[in-house]
Amino acid sequence: MDDQHSATDPGADGPAAAGDAADGTRLDELMDVRRAKLAALRDAGIHPHAYRFEPTHALADVVATWAALEPGEETGQVVRVAGRVVADRDIGRLRFVVLREDGADLQLFVMKKALDDTSTTVLDNLDVGDWLGAEGEVLATRTGELSVRPASVTMLSKSLRPLPDKHAGLADVEQRSRQRELDLVVNEESRRVFHVRHRVLRALRDAMAGRGFVEVETPMLHPIPGGAAARPFVTHHNTLDTDLYLRIAPELYLKRLLVGGFPKVFEVNRSFRNEGMSTRHNPEFTMLESYEAYADVGDVMELTEALFEAAADEALGSSEVTYQGREVSLAAPFRRATMLELVQEATGRDELAWTTARAEVVAICEQHEVHTQDSWGVGKLVVELYEALVEGELWEPTFVLEHPVETSPLARRHRDPELAEHVTERFELIVTGREMANAFTELVDADDQRARFEAQAAAKAAGDAEAMVLDEPYLRAMELGMPPAGGLGVGIDRLVMLLADVASIRDVILFPTLRPEA
Repeated sequence: MDDQHSATDPGADGPAAAGDAADGTRLDELMDVRRAKLAALRDAGIHPHAYRFEPTHALADVVATWAALEPGEETGQVVRVAGRVVADRDIGRLRFVVLREDGADLQLFVMKKALDDTSTTVLDNLDVGDWLGAEGEVLATRTGELSVRPASVTMLSKSLRPLPDKHAGLADVEQRSRQRELDLVVNEESRRVFHVRHRVLRALRDAMAGRGFVEVETPMLHPIPGGAAARPFVTHHNTLDTDLYLRIAPELYLKRLLVGGFPKVFEVNRSFRNEGMSTRHNPEFTMLESYEAYADVGDVMELTEALFEAAADEALGSSEVTYQGREVSLAAPFRRATMLELVQEATGRDELAWTTARAEVVAICEQHEVHTQDSWGVGKLVVELYEALVEGELWEPTFVLEHPVETSPLARRHRDPELAEHVTERFELIVTGREMANAFTELVDADDQRARFEAQAAAKAAGDAEAMVLDEPYLRAMELGMPPAGGLGVGIDRLVMLLADVASIRDVILFPTLRPEA
């Protein structure tokens, strides 16, 4: 019985889930018992919420250092450790308490007679969920379980609400997202995902710094919503008596820094779009966005490949990834294909071109049950065909090139004179059927940009709620002269979904946007 795997008793509370709405009375009773223990600690002169505690070792360090102890071996090494109590088993003269800290578990092998009176009182009022400190010798029990045999224990924080029963766990997706702190306590898988996220962000920042990019911060409150085609959130600044918008993208501010003389800038940014929620979309999300003077879309493709490989290597140790049971390689080079080629292939219409009559493209859309609107030109119609028929089928990393001018108001027209009227030097990176990155050779011609903004404003006036508005401060900056540049935006949340092998964006955001509780 002297090992943590036998310490299955959830404690005095019994198998009640935290916040158990199905049995509120039972939960109230359990919390009353814990409050009584809280009072007992105070009556004994023991503070139930310590001001500080100074461990000498993290639990993971103890496990790593002494994992090879033989059964019954004692080290003579005294350590101070701390963690949350996740299991507690009392068998008379011995007690087995399991602490957990940052995903690592360690057993306390408690010989009751060896404790002082204060430590005995603490243990008498202990519950699963409490935070506990302990000081004692590192040893292995007779069955070989690595343990600390405490000479003293310290109550660090008394838990009033019981954890879920260890066998039932916390499986409800809604509750896991709404109570992420509880999810992290009981679900090791969730903890793994967010460690992957940390490693991805670290890898991306290191890779950008290694290439000479400077990390900057730009405003999250914008007087003009811009940088992407999306619905903004709007708020009101009382002192200025003006409406402001949560940023939908940092693009225009970052490009103004190029005008100011920064040659390479990037921002890991929180952006907001007042749109629907799904397994792929959260109204608040994280992007890496970068701009590099003197570069074009070809340079940005190389940068993108390097970033994805670096993130995979740091998170998984390999560029070969398994996602939802299927293999996908993030090793460069990635496939390159134009949007028009992909749509031609999907529709079987090799004759389809950017110069095809609009009525013919509408007919193709109708044949494939793709929605159209009277205000859409050929470019927008081709994009709709691509999104309906192609995007979701692209599993391996694919740079989809040459997006139409009509839907790319911030991208530079193609350098080929025969294509310049119709398409831009833009790509989207698609992996496992999802857009992972968006990039282009930046539009630096202020007059062309003004004309594009005016076209967007006309589209908004015609009913397109996601169209951009004319941004005069940005145009004024462009008129100072912007160097040729390449820009990139990477969806961090979707990249983490891929590398952590999870299907929903809610599982890679610590606190996703949720409907209000009923």
